[in-house]
Amino acid sequence: MKKLVSAVAASSFLLLAACSSDDASNGSKEKKEKLVVSTWGFNEDFFRSEIYAPFEKENNVEIVLDTGNNADRLNKVRQGNSDVDVIFLSDYYAQQGIEDNLFETIDRSKLSNLDNIYEVAKAPLGEEYGPAYTIAQFGIAYNPDEVTNPITSWKDLWSDDLKGKITIPSITSTTGPMIVDTASLVSGEPTFNEDKAFEQLKSLMPSVVKEYGQTSEYVNMFAQGEIAAGPIMEMYFADLQEAVPNAEFVTPAEGGYAVMNTINVVKDTDQKELSEKFINYILGKDAQEKSAKNKVDSPVNTEVVLTEEEAKGLTYGEDVIASLHTLDMKFINDNLKGWIDRWNRELVQ
Repeated sequence: MKKLVSAVAASSFLLLAACSSDDASNGSKEKKEKLVVSTWGFNEDFFRSEIYAPFEKENNVEIVLDTGNNADRLNKVRQGNSDVDVIFLSDYYAQQGIEDNLFETIDRSKLSNLDNIYEVAKAPLGEEYGPAYTIAQFGIAYNPDEVTNPITSWKDLWSDDLKGKITIPSITSTTGPMIVDTASLVSGEPTFNEDKAFEQLKSLMPSVVKEYGQTSEYVNMFAQGEIAAGPIMEMYFADLQEAVPNAEFVTPAEGGYAVMNTINVVKDTDQKELSEKFINYILGKDAQEKSAKNKVDSPVNTEVVLTEEEAKGLTYGEDVIASLHTLDMKFINDNLKGWIDRWNRELVQ
């Protein structure tokens, strides 16, 4: 009997040991990698549940977010104050990161979904760097009750009808340089002319109530009737309509401007392969469709098909994308310091 008990005990011990070993092995297998993603932080609940969670589950990874505006997040990377692996930035700020050598070059053979996105989004800042995962249109919004004639052109911002009734973005904002280019366009120059642009801007300033640095400033002025019109990104138009239901957004006859949000891999990350996998996932039909149908981001994946109602408020469709002006961000960054100085000397009252 004692021998039988001893045998049972020994078997139990061996079974427990085996289970313990299996548990340890499984624990090791289940240990999650970490991917630090730098992004703006808007619609975080949506992104966590609908976009990040499926990627985390499929790749056994934990996504950690580092949130803030473009400038602050880029500065953290520049100063080495973060462990970011992959970063979302507007093209304007991403170009600065490229010039400061802050990003890894992209292995495009790992990005199979590139084949299915708009050509302009594939390499907005060069083949070595990240694609644009969304494109926003910069056009004009206005209140039809506050103007005599419908706005159809960039030139209309200079009309007498809008004297003392508009806002424009600050030169230091993401879309500020677009206003400089717009002014050159309105002057009639076939190619960009800085002197003509600033002459044109000087004639526009009597119509400007205030420059805006944050979109919330634009929305507040519009809602309170301080302004009747102004250039704005289409993605924020829903906020204006909430305040003024009959507000209208137009793509000017000369064409709107493309504001591209890019995604890049940060220099010296130890998660380059996983970062590229994440970028490819963000470009995929499923993630792009979810973002579009929830009115979060306009899709660049051409396999995403939206109804007219689903597309409302989004920059959507090949014809729309093809109509947009794109700026050379290297040229912008090379000249911006001089433009800011000139803006402050010649335009600020």
